[in-house]
Amino acid sequence: MRNAGAAGLLLCAALAAGQARAAGLDAPRAKREVGAVLDRDYAKLEALYRDLHAHPELGFQEKRTAARMAQEMRGLGLEVTEGVGGTGVVAMLRNGPGPTVMIRTELDGLPMEEKTGLAYASRDKTVWHDKETFTAHACGHDLHMASWVGTARALIATKAKWSGTVMFVAQPSEESINGAKAMLTDGLFKRFGKPDYAFALHVWPGPAGQVFYKPGAVSSSSYSLQITFNGRGGHGSTPSETIDPVMMASRFVVDVQSVISREKDPAAFGVVSIGSFQAGSAGNIIPDTATLRGTVRMQDAAVGEKMADGIRRTAKAVADMAGAPAPTIALNLGAKAVINDPVLTDRTATVFKAAFGQDAVLLSEPMSGGEDFSDFIHEGVPSVFFRVGGSDAQALDAARKGGAPVPVNHSPFFAPAPGPVIRSGVTAMSLAAMNVLAK
Repeated sequence: MRNAGAAGLLLCAALAAGQARAAGLDAPRAKREVGAVLDRDYAKLEALYRDLHAHPELGFQEKRTAARMAQEMRGLGLEVTEGVGGTGVVAMLRNGPGPTVMIRTELDGLPMEEKTGLAYASRDKTVWHDKETFTAHACGHDLHMASWVGTARALIATKAKWSGTVMFVAQPSEESINGAKAMLTDGLFKRFGKPDYAFALHVWPGPAGQVFYKPGAVSSSSYSLQITFNGRGGHGSTPSETIDPVMMASRFVVDVQSVISREKDPAAFGVVSIGSFQAGSAGNIIPDTATLRGTVRMQDAAVGEKMADGIRRTAKAVADMAGAPAPTIALNLGAKAVINDPVLTDRTATVFKAAFGQDAVLLSEPMSGGEDFSDFIHEGVPSVFFRVGGSDAQALDAARKGGAPVPVNHSPFFAPAPGPVIRSGVTAMSLAAMNVLAK
């Protein structure tokens, strides 16, 4: 029986290896080759990550970041074009006949203060909506960029194993959900060719070293929300002589949640979050206006329409209650859902499982966040968007048991472990590309 069990294990291993080769790539061997490149170049990649982390820039302001990405790719011998869609960068790696694969990263950071305590934490500031703000790479785009450059290094080192063209795209302004559209409007696919496949990755608070994939929908659709309540200003001691927009805006922030709890199907995903509340200049002055900015997320178009209608009605009702003029409401559709191509996802998952084993994890649900990588997909490009874990597994387990929560993307404390993220990101992205480009 022991010999039969050993034979069975050998057969399973042979079948797994055969599946990987059938998909076009000997994944375990390719992983070792990419690992050798990472061992050689990792120090440079982490130095790049630290530099990017310390100097984040907001959407369409990423001049320093874009220049650094262009410099890195030119140094590797790629054909580089800057200024695509504003601050976007395109770097072409040509290696004979074959398909074209697009690999995307994002350039922008967030308008918030970092509180990680890292030695290389960002203290940079900029102007955002007419106010000075700190900037931070609290979403992980710095790690994505380091992985993007690392993937270029790995694919150059393994050129004998694959044939085709890799289009490296560094996209501006992902956080505002309009950078991909800007690049497409600027003729990305007309100028550089429409890719046959596209891949993108995102770090998230899963166990470090794991890679997560899912066919079909992997993200949510979104609306951007901005509402200005118009009142009548005056002295804080005589509110009866005013129409207080702060009161209206405050009431709206609370009342709009009834759209989620009472109007939306409770089984359907939907979120309304207000992240910015701006009003007034002094404590004893009731201002003329109060402006709210927020985000709306959903995974079904009908749910989104119902929520948008409820948001408009709630804002108007709040103003009517105060006897105020109608509010100014801007509710604009942002990112569409990212839909992974099922055939390409299955093909990629075969390689991930052969290379990462149990650390290649199938996700059951889409993420609640939005992603404008979807704009590239909706141009008819079969694509896979996958995630890479960046958090300590023990900390995650403790959090599940009631311990301290693990910081998530967009938290001021978000600080993924760079080593596992970059290594897993470069390995997974390189194998995904090599798999469709394999000779």
